[in-house]
Amino acid sequence: MSSVPSRLSVVTLGAGDISALRSFYRALGWPELPTSDDGWAAFQLGGVLLALYPLHDLAAEAAPNMPDPAGGWSGVTLACNVDSRDEVDKAFAAAVAAGATVVAEPIDRSWGGRSAYIADPEGNRWEIAWARTAVFDERGALVSFG
Repeated sequence: MSSVPSRLSVVTLGAGDISALRSFYRALGWPELPTSDDGWAAFQLGGVLLALYPLHDLAAEAAPNMPDPAGGWSGVTLACNVDSRDEVDKAFAAAVAAGATVVAEPIDRSWGGRSAYIADPEGNRWEIAWARTAVFDERGALVSFG
C-alpha cells in the first residue's frame, strides 16, 4: 500500500489581480522566484512555496463543478510565525506599511502566544503569530511546534 508523504510543499492563492498581489508580497520583502510573471508568480518561504495563480484558471482545475469562486472569505487563514513576542508587532506594522488591511491588532492570546491578523489586497487572511513552542530551521521552515 502506498501513502501520501506528510508534507506541505505549495500553497496556491487564486488571484483576481496577480500584479497587485505580486507587488504586495514583494513589498513584504519576500523572495520571488525568477520565473514569476503576471500569469503565475511564486515566493519561496522557508520550506513552502507561496504561489499566485489566476483565480478562474485555478477554479477550473481544482473546483470545476463549483459556482464562481470570486467574493467572500474562504475560511482559510495562512500563518507567518515569528521568533519572539515583540516581532509580532514589528511584522504586523511592516505588513500594514506594505499595504495589508488590518483585521485584528496584535494581542496576547489565551494559548500563551501573541498574534494579529491582516488581509492581503485580495482579502486572503494572514495570522502573524509567536508561539514559544515553535522551532524553525535555518531556512525558516517549521521543524517543531510543541
